[in-house]
Amino acid sequence: MRTPTTRQQHSRPVTRYQTDLTDAEWRVIAPHLPQPCATGRPRAWPMREIINGIFYVMRAGCPWRLLPNDFPPWGTIYRWFAAWRDDGRFERINHALVMADRERVGRDASPSAAIIDSQSVKTTEAGGARGYDAGKKVNGRKRHALVDTDGRGLVLEPHPASVQDRDGGGALLSLSRRLFPFIERVFADSGSAGEKVAKATLIAVEIVRKNPDQVGFAVNPRRWVVGVSSEGHAVMSVKVRPELKDSGFEAREAPWRESKTAEPSDNMLERSMREASGCNVQ
Repeated sequence: MRTPTTRQQHSRPVTRYQTDLTDAEWRVIAPHLPQPCATGRPRAWPMREIINGIFYVMRAGCPWRLLPNDFPPWGTIYRWFAAWRDDGRFERINHALVMADRERVGRDASPSAAIIDSQSVKTTEAGGARGYDAGKKVNGRKRHALVDTDGRGLVLEPHPASVQDRDGGGALLSLSRRLFPFIERVFADSGSAGEKVAKATLIAVEIVRKNPDQVGFAVNPRRWVVGVSSEGHAVMSVKVRPELKDSGFEAREAPWRESKTAEPSDNMLERSMREASGCNVQ
């Protein structure tokens, strides 16, 4: 739901494309990018334009060759993208931004609890392996996501849609131990039930099951923030901070619960409730 307050909060003061970095965003991400070499040929294109081109393709979903002419050559942008993809720079940037945003709202830098879920999407034959998800009736790929209790993306692992949650969940938890070693408990749906996920790491896995009388879609405690995080936001820019205390979604007090409370987002709870009731969300 758009209000004057949220419209001003999420407006992007850019003069070209809405995917372009603002000055404030560039100041945050610039220290994590490679610095120019002291010797050799100087760079022909500013690094900020390289990032703008990558964000344009990621948001528009267009081929690299269809980048507008006011960007650097598509081959230059793709070369930087491929190099950062292969050396793990995007994962390092996401890790740094997640910790910085958690500290910004008064939480510990590394989370102690997380939520795991997956989403299957249709894809073409090109671009990598794909499979058929019989439960979702989708032929494509599945992305397994691990987010903190506010919805910030921690680890994202893509694989063929034919891989079941109980098979891919354990590998995702194992990947999280290097970057986020203090996670003690993970909330998941019944698709992750079983020993494969429970015994993959020392992380305690709690299954959040549906209510016995539930019909259709319903917002479940803890798990709904994963769906909000996958709602088209870039993983590095997720800042979902739901207010659960006054909404009936508060989980029981437990020793793994983080003592500091994050600053709530203005309308994420209202948005999720509208989705749960089948209303059109703008």
